[in-house]
Amino acid sequence: MTSRRRRSVLYVPASHARAVEKTRGLPCDVVILDLEDAVAPEAKAQARAQAVAAVLAGGFGARELVVRVNGLDTPWGEADLEAVVAARPDAILVPKVARRADLRPFEARLAAAGAGPGANQGEGESAGARGIALWAMIETAASIFHLQEIAAAAAEGPLAALVVGTNDLAKEACMRLGTERRPLLGALGLVVLAARAHGLAAIDGVFNALDDAAGLEAQCAQGRDFGFDGKTLVHPSQVEPCNAAFTPDAAAVEAARRIVAAFAAAENAGQGALRVDGQMVERLHLVEARRTLAMAGVESTGTG
Repeated sequence: MTSRRRRSVLYVPASHARAVEKTRGLPCDVVILDLEDAVAPEAKAQARAQAVAAVLAGGFGARELVVRVNGLDTPWGEADLEAVVAARPDAILVPKVARRADLRPFEARLAAAGAGPGANQGEGESAGARGIALWAMIETAASIFHLQEIAAAAAEGPLAALVVGTNDLAKEACMRLGTERRPLLGALGLVVLAARAHGLAAIDGVFNALDDAAGLEAQCAQGRDFGFDGKTLVHPSQVEPCNAAFTPDAAAVEAARRIVAAFAAAENAGQGALRVDGQMVERLHLVEARRTLAMAGVESTGTG
């Protein structure tokens, strides 16, 4: 189970220099510089150059910096990949990953460039000089039927996250999605399960209605309840509501602290199950408690 905070994952068109600059001061956890869907064909080269310049300039602080490239089957994909690998962001987001094989060219390119993850790179670390992670867009009908093999790529390469592309999934399947996204609920659950089975982050899809604050809040809560680590966003105004939804409240944080402290107590050394606040808790609850503290931005000091 992943522990790095990826509550708010903001897409920014790399062709929009002012928008990219603004992200350096936003409270989002992740910035995705987009070279794909948000960029018109005639602006692709400019967007690539500006994305590379932004990565090299830095200034994003603790925010994880990801670049979504165009597919290798497009006129821009090869140039995107070459330029972005050289710039070394934290991760490259691969679009339209339908099968395990779709990740192999990216893995090979990272390995050839010496940009794969280092042997001692832990989950959630910034790639930096240690390597570039891959994130996979799950946005085709075929991808849902190949989730197990796609997620299992994490055992062989730098795959770190699955990102749902709800707009593309709905378009391909001819679904009509409301805020509750009923036609997609099965697929969303499968993405989370595949991610958890292989230690990957799971990032929910976007909410398009910029003026529907209640709808955004409801969909963030739905994604949180499904087990997603966070949600992709299309506008800065969505960042703070999303952070609020995916940040555990004070009661959850306190309960998690007490579980961690109980397992860390010397008298409980080696125990697999304990009574905490009238509840029977096991080590699986300890894992969840540590994740809760990480999502809240609180350091877990227990060693049990």
